[in-house]
Amino acid sequence: MKILLLGKTGQVGFELHRTLSPLGTIFAPSQEELDLSSPDAFASFLDQTRPDLIANAAAYTAVDAAEENREDARRLNAQLPEQLAAYCKSHGAFLVHYSSDYVYPGHGNDPWQETSETGPLSVYGQTKLEGDQAIAKSGCEHYIFRTSWVYSARGNNFMKTMLRLAQSKTELNIVADQIGAPTPARLIAQITTLAIHSNLPGGLYHLAPQGATSWHGFAQAIFRLAKAQGETLAMGPENAHPIPTSDYPTPAERPLNSRMALGKLEDAMSIKLPDWRSQLEQTLSEYLV
Repeated sequence: MKILLLGKTGQVGFELHRTLSPLGTIFAPSQEELDLSSPDAFASFLDQTRPDLIANAAAYTAVDAAEENREDARRLNAQLPEQLAAYCKSHGAFLVHYSSDYVYPGHGNDPWQETSETGPLSVYGQTKLEGDQAIAKSGCEHYIFRTSWVYSARGNNFMKTMLRLAQSKTELNIVADQIGAPTPARLIAQITTLAIHSNLPGGLYHLAPQGATSWHGFAQAIFRLAKAQGETLAMGPENAHPIPTSDYPTPAERPLNSRMALGKLEDAMSIKLPDWRSQLEQTLSEYLV
């Protein structure tokens, strides 16, 4: 099987490269090798490589910058998935695509279902939704995995930022009214590969760990576990102070409720997804080694 992996240098792409390798020959072009912003260049690349499976981990993820750079965000988050879906439909290939909790309106306290009404609050969320809709409309065979709060031992993410700040800061104010599930890229790649190997029926699924927390709760857990693993920090979890989103304004509005129901994926794969705390401990251990 020929596999095209897009976004290989990102958090999810790096992990996918490792987990998908046993399934076939992987083509994983860098940004220098393939300009994803050019539809013509990308169409030519697809014609040359003719992949059987495409894993699309490429995206415009700068949520605040997307408010100004709308066309760049739309190309990567909406038009590229549409182009991938058209190729897969016409060539009988399979598409794996990653979406976001930001497609939901973010109100209330109940977990979002795959059938819940969408209502993005930002350009990023809107363009991710447009990509989802284009894939579903194409009729190609696909998985769309909606996930949340992605982090890993590599790249730039909340876990690493908190650890860096805690080296010198003695106190931090952290948003406490946005609720979601911190999701390691490793888990996303593992479940993706298992889904492909086990012939999970195509469609839209939520993919995240069990449980939920706030950014404040996530930060406290990071500090607590890091100290337990022998890391020297200038502050502890008790020095992380909760603040409302209104005290930390950003160009793009964030959803307050990013809880996602996981039952559809768990039932279809006959698995129980792990708790976010155990996943943090594993990811933190990987990073601190």
